[in-house]
Amino acid sequence: MKKFLLSVSFVGVLFAADTPYWIEPCTNPETSCVAGDVQLARWALEAWQEASAGRIHFVPTQKRGDAVIRLVWATPAEGLYGEAVPIDVNGRRGAQIFIRIVDSGTKDRLLRDTIVYLTCLHESGHALGLAHTSEFADIMYSFQYGGDIPEYFGRYRRKLKVRGDIRANSGLSEADSKHLLAAVGN
Repeated sequence: MKKFLLSVSFVGVLFAADTPYWIEPCTNPETSCVAGDVQLARWALEAWQEASAGRIHFVPTQKRGDAVIRLVWATPAEGLYGEAVPIDVNGRRGAQIFIRIVDSGTKDRLLRDTIVYLTCLHESGHALGLAHTSEFADIMYSFQYGGDIPEYFGRYRRKLKVRGDIRANSGLSEADSKHLLAAVGN
């Protein structure tokens, strides 16, 4: 299995009653994105919304320019595995998330979905203002601390029997949730 690296940046969106988001449709074959990846990205945002105890409410928008959080599928030429960068959206702090889908070298579709989902979850955490941690159990864990990368994804994959199980297993640790609540204000 190839190594998957997650970015080291964090951004921090300014929250309001509703936080509009936009996820790029999977139309560019160079990205290796498939239609179901949009759903995985949406589930990642929903996991953070649920962990926020009502402090964050994400709403989809059809207009990229109106979105405070924008998720785009990166191509291999862009050299990214995942990154969140700050953007300005009509005077409001926002984030653009880049997700590069990398072939894991496996025929296991649920492992592929695990990697895409957890990368979306990690990078959207940066978009919400969360920094890396050194705790292997956290979604915000940074591989620069070392650790068994195949096991990082494998432990989550073992929770899944079918794709829908991803929605029932947020992938967030208790510490991730606490860090989010601190970032958005208790």
